[in-house]
Amino acid sequence: MTQLGDMSRGGNPHTLYTRWLEELWNGDLDRVGRVAEDLVTRDFLGHWPGRPALVRGAHALAETVREGRRPFEGLRFHAEVGPIVEGQLICARWRAHGTYAGDPALPGVRAEPGTVVEFHGHDILRHSGGRLAEYWVISETEQLMAQLGAGGQGR
Repeated sequence: MTQLGDMSRGGNPHTLYTRWLEELWNGDLDRVGRVAEDLVTRDFLGHWPGRPALVRGAHALAETVREGRRPFEGLRFHAEVGPIVEGQLICARWRAHGTYAGDPALPGVRAEPGTVVEFHGHDILRHSGGRLAEYWVISETEQLMAQLGAGGQGR
């Protein structure tokens, strides 16, 4: 079931998720802040496993995206399933692939720069008023870190 929601600001839920992937996670890092401001509500909350605190607002979201993308070159995210929209929720499964750049180095990583990586995850977003208001992610971080030789695991 799909509800189009308020299209006056950010668009329908499918468009919001496309922008979430293409403009925020795959877009130009220099524009991530502006994209986040346009895409999320003022009181946006992001829930990342392992983060000590919630990500609050567009500025913190943009910085979290930069932190996640900087250690990689050519990191691209693609929806494999969805987006599936039910009421205020948008859900999707994604695949990411890219190359470990090595700078900035990730803690515990033994992989050489140039190591190709691929990992998967799931997004659940809540939309409100034509923008994204809340985000939960489940990312296969263990799979990524194993590819990078972290935690005693080799490729």
